[in-house]
Amino acid sequence: MSSLSEALKISEAQIGTEVGVSNWILVDQKMIDDFAKTTFDEQWIHIDPERAAAETPFGGAIAHGFLTLSLASRFAYDCFSMMPGQVMGVNYGMNKLRFLKPVLAGSRLRGRFTLQDVKARDATSMLRTNALTIEIEGEETPALIAEWLGLAVFKD
Repeated sequence: MSSLSEALKISEAQIGTEVGVSNWILVDQKMIDDFAKTTFDEQWIHIDPERAAAETPFGGAIAHGFLTLSLASRFAYDCFSMMPGQVMGVNYGMNKLRFLKPVLAGSRLRGRFTLQDVKARDATSMLRTNALTIEIEGEETPALIAEWLGLAVFKD
């Protein structure tokens, strides 16, 4: 049995189950400021905590939605390891994405992954679809939910 066939068999048995919960990550003002500089998105609701506290309903500066989403890669590293015969994993994109709650500076986030679907894409790769929820510690509503596609590539 090939590595891809074995991985498909293992993964198919996991469809519908939570396959990983990451460690918590602190999203502090420095991380937000650094992201703003990197992406040239220096809107004041992100980089001016005093003004954001005074002029928004958020109570302070909030993280960029794309900063929150970008942490998905770190959460995936916490939750997934390479399968036997796998040579790499590739971000294949999103089918659905919704930002549900702003992330205040100083919040801690973590990712939860539930495998929704898996299928062979070709002779050496498998496409996995995971429901991703990025939770905010202490909050009922998550920061975001997404349907994330990942391509697992195997050696021949």
